[in-house]
Amino acid sequence: MELTIVEILEKKGALNDLDLLKELKTNFGEVSFRELNTSLMKMELGGIIWVTRLMKGKRQVELTKKG
Repeated sequence: MELTIVEILEKKGALNDLDLLKELKTNFGEVSFRELNTSLMKMELGGIIWVTRLMKGKRQVELTKKG
């Protein structure tokens, strides 16, 4: 799932977490918000993405670098 998240962010740019979840559901079928959060946490700790809080209950996800 992490590779697909990177591909989506490369294609569409930074997304909020709900839009990213919708994109993942089109690729994988049913994906829970918990599964998304687990993948995002792994990727953020690995330095692949940044997750920033936009407002309560909404976060922006973006790649740390292009290419």
